[in-house]
Amino acid sequence: MEAEDDEFGTAAAPPPRRSICGNCGRPRRVCLCGSLPAQPIPTRTQVIILHHPHEAQHKLSTTPVLTRCLANSSAIVGRRLRPGLSPLLDQSPSAVYLFPPSKSSPSVSLSGLLESSSPPQVIIAFDATWRHAREMVRASEGFLGGFAARRVSLDLEVDEGVRGGSIYDSELILRKEPCGGCVSTMEAVARALRVVEPNGAEIERRLIAVLRDMVALQAGFLKPVKERVKLLKKGKEEQQRRSKE
Repeated sequence: MEAEDDEFGTAAAPPPRRSICGNCGRPRRVCLCGSLPAQPIPTRTQVIILHHPHEAQHKLSTTPVLTRCLANSSAIVGRRLRPGLSPLLDQSPSAVYLFPPSKSSPSVSLSGLLESSSPPQVIIAFDATWRHAREMVRASEGFLGGFAARRVSLDLEVDEGVRGGSIYDSELILRKEPCGGCVSTMEAVARALRVVEPNGAEIERRLIAVLRDMVALQAGFLKPVKERVKLLKKGKEEQQRRSKE
């Protein structure tokens, strides 16, 4: 970036860039090195995250932190899963993906996975906005459809009739969620690993501890989210309609 001339004709220095930690990859003022595990947490389950290009540039994405916490995890930047992106997925392993069920895919609850005699080899997460995540799943279903019959969609019991929370009413949410039950990618993966890993409760505890520290550090730099008037009006109308039923 070239320096611009100020009103006196002298070149003004470009604004200083934020200092980034070389270890955790976050700005130094919200560095998470003190919270990350000394060694990445080993799991028998592989975690693969399809990271939407827009989300990959978002400063509050939890995917970079998650992949630093888990030894057997990786992120793929893209809009759909297809052959050639992941040697592991090309082998069509037994897998679950963290997204509510669609008409073309069956679903199983977290408790349902507990009853499974053969836990999945791979957990796939789609990290994007709610709308983009739906598009990514639809675009990937042709590829996912080639997996073994054990492939299912993991239902996190999302309620689209309830508005989601924000960092100001949940300590684990960094951004405004679209509806009740939505969680960050990191929390969704932590919940799933709790079920499928032998020491899943401990893995979940460690991941949530890092997420909690990340939220606490970031909270001081976030401005309160003001709800739009239209959304407030729509919410009140919906509440009144439900009370009459």
